[in-house]
Amino acid sequence: MTASQEGPRVLTIVLNWRTPDMSLKAADAARHAMQGIAGEIVLVDNDSGDGSFEAMQAGVADWDRVRVVQSGHNGGFGAGNNAGMRAGLSDGTRPDYVYILNSDAFPAPDAIAALLSHLEATPQTGLAGSYIHGPDGAAHVTCFRFPSILGEFEGAARIGPISRLLRNAAVPLPVPQTSQTVDWLAGASLMIRQDVLDQIGGFDEEFFLYFEETDLCLRAARAGWRTDFVENSRIEHIGSVSTGMKHWDRVPAYWFASRRYYFTKNHGAAYLALVTLAHLLGAGLGTLWRFIRRKGAGRPPHFLRDLVLGDLGAALNRPKRIKP
Repeated sequence: MTASQEGPRVLTIVLNWRTPDMSLKAADAARHAMQGIAGEIVLVDNDSGDGSFEAMQAGVADWDRVRVVQSGHNGGFGAGNNAGMRAGLSDGTRPDYVYILNSDAFPAPDAIAALLSHLEATPQTGLAGSYIHGPDGAAHVTCFRFPSILGEFEGAARIGPISRLLRNAAVPLPVPQTSQTVDWLAGASLMIRQDVLDQIGGFDEEFFLYFEETDLCLRAARAGWRTDFVENSRIEHIGSVSTGMKHWDRVPAYWFASRRYYFTKNHGAAYLALVTLAHLLGAGLGTLWRFIRRKGAGRPPHFLRDLVLGDLGAALNRPKRIKP
């Protein structure tokens, strides 16, 4: 990978939060996947405070077109990636595309090129994301519809007949077998046209974690841009390494805060009330259904209580964004 390469320029951003070895592994995989592609890789340390910044600086000392920057504060996923966008290319020129890669995601050798080729071939597409699979090869669900009242009801109920009736409203989509347009994609491997960012801005930093990709794709859609899933761009993703989501005993307050902000920002406070009511109704039916069928509750402890109290507290007090 050399600085003199011609063609569309890609700025790849890998955001680190206290996982320097894994972030370096992701950046190294991206470095190999960017062979033949003009651009650079920026590793952003999100103010880890654990020596990550220095460890990554040492790790990339002999790497071409890779550098490490410090965000200065841990503002969350969106703010950290925005810091990478502001760092930009080292020569100050404007990239044609920004590629967001999770620190626990490892692109196949042709994965970045596949996203770039798709965006170059489809000028109406503003964002493109990859087929994500785990270390075991199992596909991850990363394609979604925009959240809605009916989608919230279906997801909370999780009852076969209801899910079949509302299949066109369900938020998660089955893993597509071919490249296609979707509403939004998870941000583990997401390439964004710089023209889109120039038009709508980067991630909304009011989101600390979760819903920021949903919001970005919605803003892009409202501005007339497509979001496409690209089946032949393959990424191995461990998942939830920095967030610890796999080991949550209780859904953290910042998830609920992001959910509230997404709905109120994009649809209004009344819509948030309706979508929460739909969730409660769906959850009630689902609980009754599983009780009759002698199945477990299937949701994190205290989820409904935290959901309702969080919404009520926000409506009464309008607190600032909640961080871990």
